[in-house]
Amino acid sequence: MLQRARHAFGLLLAPLRRALHYATCGSRRRGLAGLALLAALGAGGGFLYAWSGLVSIAASSGHWPVTAWFLHFSMRSAVRTQSLGIKVPPLDDAKLILKGAGHFENGCSPCHGAPGQPRALIARQMVPEPPELAPRMSRWEPEELFWIVRNGIKFSAMPAWPAPGREDEVWAVVAFLRQLPKLDAEGYRELAYGPGALAIDGGPPDHLRPLSEPLGPVLANCVRCHGKDGNGRGEGAFPRLAGQNEAYLLASLRAYAAGERHSGIMQPIAAGLDEDSMRRLASHYAALPGSGSRAPVEKPEVLRRGQATAMQGHYEQGTPSCADCHGPDRTERNPLYPEIAGQYSDYLALQLELFKSGTRGGTAYAHIMHSAARRLTAEQILEVANFYASLKPQADADEATRSAGNPPQAR
Repeated sequence: MLQRARHAFGLLLAPLRRALHYATCGSRRRGLAGLALLAALGAGGGFLYAWSGLVSIAASSGHWPVTAWFLHFSMRSAVRTQSLGIKVPPLDDAKLILKGAGHFENGCSPCHGAPGQPRALIARQMVPEPPELAPRMSRWEPEELFWIVRNGIKFSAMPAWPAPGREDEVWAVVAFLRQLPKLDAEGYRELAYGPGALAIDGGPPDHLRPLSEPLGPVLANCVRCHGKDGNGRGEGAFPRLAGQNEAYLLASLRAYAAGERHSGIMQPIAAGLDEDSMRRLASHYAALPGSGSRAPVEKPEVLRRGQATAMQGHYEQGTPSCADCHGPDRTERNPLYPEIAGQYSDYLALQLELFKSGTRGGTAYAHIMHSAARRLTAEQILEVANFYASLKPQADADEATRSAGNPPQAR
């Protein structure tokens, strides 16, 4: 029976064998035609194999070793080549590392784990399996890590950065990844959670108890970066929210959730909030007392120039004053304009740079700032940021209108 089947199969293949023999033997033209025929047959066979549904796509079966090697080799080669030319900024800034740690806990650790935190069981069933990162960081250059975090990896569940224009946030993650191999569990929790985060078994601190229990985990997520008092961690790594206009905070959360304000850190968090949670968070932070920036005040001449730009603008440059919309004074203003007196200078400078480059987005009034910041020089941005950081939150009008010869002094 088996012999008859082989004979019948041989008869069916005989014409194909004769055609291949004719195509591959003889003239050069016939040889090329044979190669083309072989390629077409191979492609057709591959298509039929895929069409048949016999290809194993089950994650449970994994990859053949040769397939896994080839895919990893291709990925490494692509990242190496496509990251050429990327300029690496300084990555040892403590604020940059802190910002990256805050996002890593929320966006990366569920799949990759962290010191003292194993990878999630579901993530370990992926193919390819998300690796533990700490032992692998020495294999990658900073520019390669930047490319991976920003662009993601196809067919690996590694997502692209939600806000590709926010390269500053991507570099913050890279800065933290470079520190990851040096961290133990305690060091990681200090960076990612900071003091005042909700204890696993201790319940919420007193100032969080008035909030309903369902909001507790949401607020705990905010505390990791913005601090339990709402004044931000890291002296500029994160903005001060305490005492901010409630309407502005709510509008900002809505803008993040809708993708209208661009941030790979805040967009995923805000997108997971419902309207009621946004309102309660905005109300909570608006009610907290703001302590203002605790950073050292810059030299008097820096504050003097910053004050002049903020209060008067530069007519010849086409730059309006900041004071009409942002104070500092207690005159009635649009509640959708943020209070920036006492905000961290690094944060203010970053926002002005993003407005200037057109990559920030924001609420319905963001277009005003995109226009206002466009002509500011880098020096003016730093000076204005330092001037506002030197003020107390909601400062009195007389402090804002001091003469250029008597700029604000350190508190």
